[in-house]
Parts: sequence; structure tokens; C-alpha cells
Amino acid sequence: MKIVIIGNSAAGLSGLEAFRKQDQNSSVTVITCEETTPYSRVMLPYYLREKVSYKDMFIRDDHYYERLNAKCIKGKVVNLLVKERHVVLENGQIISYDKLLIATGSSPIRPPINGLEGEGIHHLWTLDDVRRLAPAFLRGKRVAVLGSGFVSLQGAWAALVKGLDVAVIEIMDRIMPRALDARGAELLALKIREKGADLRVGTFTKEVTRTGFGEYVLHFDDGSTLVVDLIIVGTGVRPNIDFLKNSDIVVQQGIVVNERMETSLPGIYAAGDVAMVPSFLDGRPVVHALWPTAIETGTVAGNCMASQGDVYLGSLNMNVTQMFDVTVASMGEFLDGADREVWVDERLAENQYLKIVLKEGVPIGAVAVGESELVATLGMLRPLIRQKIRINGTPRNLKAIMAQNISRHHKAFSG
Repeated sequence: MKIVIIGNSAAGLSGLEAFRKQDQNSSVTVITCEETTPYSRVMLPYYLREKVSYKDMFIRDDHYYERLNAKCIKGKVVNLLVKERHVVLENGQIISYDKLLIATGSSPIRPPINGLEGEGIHHLWTLDDVRRLAPAFLRGKRVAVLGSGFVSLQGAWAALVKGLDVAVIEIMDRIMPRALDARGAELLALKIREKGADLRVGTFTKEVTRTGFGEYVLHFDDGSTLVVDLIIVGTGVRPNIDFLKNSDIVVQQGIVVNERMETSLPGIYAAGDVAMVPSFLDGRPVVHALWPTAIETGTVAGNCMASQGDVYLGSLNMNVTQMFDVTVASMGEFLDGADREVWVDERLAENQYLKIVLKEGVPIGAVAVGESELVATLGMLRPLIRQKIRINGTPRNLKAIMAQNISRHHKAFSG
């Protein structure tokens, strides 16, 4: 059997490793348009901050594919001939398959802003992005960061640490609107400004122009301007699925898959940022561009390519990061609602925040901003959400109950 995996990041690697645990003999070819030695996107901002070395960004060694009896080739996939079961590369090379895993990840979206182009416009998504950006991270340089998601703010924090003059521009009325509630965003915004960044929310960038000295001028809808030396764009990502345009694979916001990660065409699977998978909480198809989801879905796809013996129970989004000397985390459904109960730990200091959201007594999400210890609470809450365990009691019991052994969580909040 010929197995082809397109992509060698979290989903592709997990798919390969899961497949090889069950099938050591089939031919496996991995296609990547980036480095043949896999690296972690999560580590890119840490490299910019000089918290990790260049070599520490790589998550597998040079002999990884050899040990797994797999072949890795570098090339860009431009077409998929499903009837012939062929993958077509940009250089004209054709690779045949019996089963295929699409794990091509996602790419940054560049917003439709006139003038947002040139050598000073950067993303923070790939190793090539970091190679271009690192030489520009010079003390005293001025940088504007467009967007306030995890990647954008990690880039802003790295720039501050390196001594750059940083401005963060967010079109919404608060930062991280998809990952934090209003209170969590407020606390993080206070920290960002405390560290010296110029944070502007509710700000729309109409146009970018150049000065005669090569600087960039951002023109905002309120008539104000900002002059910078470089711009980091972090306004979202989209799945890398352009090569599927001529195929019959069903695509919506991402590639539609079933619980075995199989697409609408038998023998073709998808995992990671490109796949629309069921949300664990309500079953709705979602695209979660998250490293843990990529690992989970890649593993299921690899198992199913080998034996059809696995199903995916659904994605439970969880974001955790540390930046601006504060830990930020969210999980599941963390926004208030008419049918939801909200528990907030009132005993924390004013600059600390922990909220747990429940529906009919079952925890469905949480937000934490503050010390790193709060993340441990979310980690202990995760199995309660996964197991849909109903809990009883009051928020005063929170700390004591979360300290209990994980095997006793079904008794949590009982008295």
C-alpha cells in the first residue's frame, strides 16, 4: 500500500507515527513545502525573544524519517487527481497513492489594506518568516503589530523584549476577542500597556503609505497616523486548500471530514488546520487551528489509514501562553450566557482572574489570566469537561476541589 502525507507539522507527524505503529511495511511518502526537518511554530516567538536557540525549534532530528521508514520530499502540491489517485507537484512531479492524508496546515491572511506590501511587511507563522524578521528586530526600531491574537501578541512581546518601540493595532473593541472574555482582555491590556506598548483597540487601518526614507505610515479611520519601520501582520489564518479546487472533495470553511477524519472521498483523510472537525461541546463542525487539535486529529487519521479502528470525539479548544510576564489561558465555551452559570474565584488578587463557566451544572469552559498556577486549574478542569461531569457546590470550594486527586473529580463540589 502506498501512503502519501501532505504536510510535516503536528497533524502530519502524528498521522505518520500513528500509522507506523500499526503498519511498518507500507510505503510512506511525506511531502512538505517547508523544511524537511520538522519544526514547531509555537517556538518561533521564543526564538525571536532569544529564549530558545535556532536548533531547539526543530522537534525531530535529521534521521527521523529514516527511522520511520518514510521518505520526505520538498515540494509544493498544486493539484490532486482523485480518479488517478495522483498528487501533482509544482515541478511537474506526480506521486501516486492508495491512501492520502491532507495535513497542509494554514497560512496568514493579509487584510485588504492599500499599501500593505514591501520588504518591511512581515508575518510570524513560518520559519522563513522568522528568518526574515529576526534581522529587523533591532533595538530602537518602531514596529506596528496588526491584530491581537496569540501570534500577534507574542510577536509584540518579543519586540518589546528586544527593545523595539511597539504599537498593537486591533480593529475590535478589545484584544483577543476569540480567546478571552472582557475581563480577561482588560487585565491583559493593562499588562501590555504597563510594559510600554502602545495598544490601540477599536482602530481601523485605512491605508499604509511610504515616506521618502522607507518608513511606513499607517492611516487610521479617526484621521490619526503612525510612522513605523516595519509591520507584523497577524489578522488571522486560512486553511491551505487551494490545490483542491479541481477535486470533488467537499470543502466549506475547511475540508469536511467524518469522525474517522475521512473526507467525502474514500481513502482521503484530512487533519489539523485544514479539517472541519466536530466541536466536543456541541458537535458543530469547526476549524480549530490549534497544535493539540492537530495532534489529536492526525493520530486518528493515521490509525484509520492503517485499520479504520479509531474515531475522533471532538475538539476542545484550549489556548495557553505566557507573555508580558503574565499567563493567559482559555478553554471551551468561556463567554457568559443566559443559560450558563459563571463562577469567579473572588479570593484572587486584583490582577488575577479565574472564571469557570457551567451549563446545567456541567463545566463547559474557563478563562485564566495571572500567575502560571492558574493554568494547572484549567488542566484539572479539562477532564471534567471531557467527561461531562456535573458538579455541585459554590465557587468557594474551587481551590480545595481542584486540589483533589484527579480520580476523585466526579465528587467535586459535593459539599
